[in-house]
Amino acid sequence: METYGKILLIAMPAFLLLVLFEKWYGWRKGKDTVRNMDMISSLSSGVTNVTKDVIGLYLVILSYPFLLKWLALTSISNTIIVYIIAFFALDFAGYWVHRLQHVTNFFWNGHIVHHSSEEFNLACALRQSISAVAKIFAIFLLPAALLGVPAQVIAVIAPLHLFAQFWYHTQHIGKMGFLEKIIVTPSHHRVHHAFNKEYIDKNYGQIFIFWDKWFGTFQEEMPDVPPVYGITRPVQTWNPIRINFQHVWLLIQDAWRTNNWKDKFTLWFKPTGYRPADVIEKYPVYKIDDVYHFEKYDTQTSTALNAWSWIQLLLILFFTSYMFGNIALINSLDKNYIFWYGGFLFLSVYALTDLMDRNVSAIVWELIRGSIGLTILLNQNDWFGAGAFLPAAKYILGTYFIISILVTGWFVMKHSREDVKMAAVV
Repeated sequence: METYGKILLIAMPAFLLLVLFEKWYGWRKGKDTVRNMDMISSLSSGVTNVTKDVIGLYLVILSYPFLLKWLALTSISNTIIVYIIAFFALDFAGYWVHRLQHVTNFFWNGHIVHHSSEEFNLACALRQSISAVAKIFAIFLLPAALLGVPAQVIAVIAPLHLFAQFWYHTQHIGKMGFLEKIIVTPSHHRVHHAFNKEYIDKNYGQIFIFWDKWFGTFQEEMPDVPPVYGITRPVQTWNPIRINFQHVWLLIQDAWRTNNWKDKFTLWFKPTGYRPADVIEKYPVYKIDDVYHFEKYDTQTSTALNAWSWIQLLLILFFTSYMFGNIALINSLDKNYIFWYGGFLFLSVYALTDLMDRNVSAIVWELIRGSIGLTILLNQNDWFGAGAFLPAAKYILGTYFIISILVTGWFVMKHSREDVKMAAVV
């Protein structure tokens, strides 16, 4: 946990700078592929995902060490060859996990957030799931376990394998010659994120594209079929936490509402998008039929709201970085503090993105968040040990929480007045 946190201290600013560079580059070249609110939503999603991973909010149903203990046919030492084998084994497992997520109703919920953006850029690479709380996919690492690849090798390779999937989420790199035959390129992944009928559910590979070619899921990007990004049932929110649970909530509702008892138990494992016939008729859900003619999700914004959203995001990133850099210190104060801190970060993201959605409830979430922040300051007379680095930290943060509540309240009132005026005009 602590080691991963320190890795993220380096990775997070690097990813942020690359996301901002892509925004600048697109503007400079006259092809801006990054919308402001969409970018903030993606970055916020990244915060929730890494926070969940660092504080360990998941249940391991089947672990790699367990498979290794009982199934290893041999034992091998840590060599360069072993790390290469582990990398290929992880990528092979990643292909099948990814494919299963796309084609099965229940597992799609753990992946939908990654495809929820209606843009394709580096920022959307950071949209990763927080809803996949049960890790059961170690079974796909069976080849590595049989070969006796040490668990610590997998632990080192796993984050590197994940980070290596960031770069190809861009529209600014064309086809890459002979590399198209070996690795996943931006062209391959543009196909994967598109929901044109020609492209949907193709190119599941994470690092190597030959898995798709071997197992029949490869599709080349075609010049006469421009990729259109998003999903057929659009999420219509900037809030990554809500996105993470939209699909499973629909499944729960469908299972409750259907009169078909078989469907109540089997719809979870039917192909993605399946809904019982009686539920479709009585409870229709908006679905995009023509990918070339639909309105992307957007909200009315302003210079002030854009600026405030960026201020809040940067402060959330600051709070996150402090936690990642001081996990040992926070745990030494109280073993439960890390969970309180994680909850505070989740509330921060929820309150910010709810405001971006122009929901009146944003002030409620901000009040809860601010109240928790102030309560922590009062109870600890500090902010998780920050006073050791900056004695005035508690006063600075206390002032910030109060200002944040007031500013959010002002925006909510402003948006409500604007919505009333717009409704009157219509």
